[in-house]
Amino acid sequence: MYWPSIGVVIPTHRRPDQLRAAIASVVAQEYPGELRVIVVYDRAEPDFMVARGGDRPVMVLSNNRTPGLAGARNTGILALDTDLVAFCDDDDEWRPGKMVTQSMALWRKPLAEFGTCAIEVAYDGQVNERLAGRTEVSHADLLESRMSMLHSSTFVIRRAALMGGLGLVAEDAPGSQNEDWDLLLRAAARHPIVHVDQALVRVAWGVGSLFARQYDTKISSLRWMLHRHPEIGTCRAGAARVYGQLACWYAAKGDRKQSVRWARAALRQRWREPRAAIALAASARIVTVESVVSALHKRGHGI
Repeated sequence: MYWPSIGVVIPTHRRPDQLRAAIASVVAQEYPGELRVIVVYDRAEPDFMVARGGDRPVMVLSNNRTPGLAGARNTGILALDTDLVAFCDDDDEWRPGKMVTQSMALWRKPLAEFGTCAIEVAYDGQVNERLAGRTEVSHADLLESRMSMLHSSTFVIRRAALMGGLGLVAEDAPGSQNEDWDLLLRAAARHPIVHVDQALVRVAWGVGSLFARQYDTKISSLRWMLHRHPEIGTCRAGAARVYGQLACWYAAKGDRKQSVRWARAALRQRWREPRAAIALAASARIVTVESVVSALHKRGHGI
């Protein structure tokens, strides 16, 4: 078979040790085709010492577009001329065999533009696999659930699609949050996503995440998604999930009125929506959203 050339974009922001581990996991891939890496420094001084030549070259760039994760990824995409583009976050690591397995999956589906794989989540000393239980993901699947195992560090995308009808990563997503879900929805609306249900990426969830407590940004990005993809509101399960998340984040920032409002909206869509119950309990100061999130993370799940 023809092994397509692959360009891997690693955005980074002041995580030098984790970045080196991420790069090492990518260049160690036993992939028969061309594979190159572009590290894009976002709002940080680039370290050109991570650059290297050879048959697995690593190039270093600065984000020359909108500050944030989306702009950094697009900087890397536009600097590449490879058949495929893959993403890896600077605090994640690829497992051996990832690129061979995903490339073969895409090769078997010549019309497919987008591939993902399952993940293992590392949090607080515990590791949990997150599998999807399927080999294709539809637009309807992604309306109902964000499917967090379809993490950005698993994405493998035909560059022609990114430069054409699919388009680049949305740079207007508030705080560069939910732009991955947006990209997945746009891709799945064109063709089903080819999924390899093996945990080929280790994703680090840490209490020190850049986004962990940015509740205003979480709220803004979810409302941005509802405006950008109004079809979410037509899916009862999907709407209940997003409304429940909004209720939780409002509760976390202490806005009881908005939290109760969105919790009620979630329950109108699905009376068993668990996020609504969490939000109401948090608003009543029975629990904190942070403690629930921490407990869920230890099981590889989130709000």
